Amino acid sequence: MAVANFRSKFGSPEERNRLAQFYGSLTDGELQQLACEGTSLTEEARAALAAEIARRGMSVDASNVTTDAEDCAAPRGRLEMRDLLTIRQYRDLPEALLAKSALESAGIECFLGDDNLIRMDWLWSNLLGGIKLRVRQEDAIVASRLLEGSGASGSGESSEK
Repeated sequence: MAVANFRSKFGSPEERNRLAQFYGSLTDGELQQLACEGTSLTEEARAALAAEIARRGMSVDASNVTTDAEDCAAPRGRLEMRDLLTIRQYRDLPEALLAKSALESAGIECFLGDDNLIRMDWLWSNLLGGIKLRVRQEDAIVASRLLEGSGASGSGESSEK
């Protein structure tokens, strides 16, 4: 019964008025942030948001209900799938985090794979092949050389003889 009641209110004039009042009470910054995340809104909510943005005369494109990339913290449109290369594998999380921080401080975007599973149960590390340090293909050579120079290699070998 509650589901039928909800569906009858969806698309009704009361719902449009409620959305208009809600968007009217938001600040300009909150409206812009909501416009950045406009893909998660219903068509009716998106139309009400675009109407409020147009009413305020804001610099947000009301037809797409998104803003420029520099105004939005969230990415617009479809997410880009990237091919990442695994350049190192670490048995332990602290070593992987150290290498990741070395790459990030050099401005190289990198990601750790399987780190959350191994963080929950470190015995799974051997089963999964360790924590994988992944970078973009175009950064792989530079990242490898940087890690070799910093001593944060995944070999686990000691430099002492």
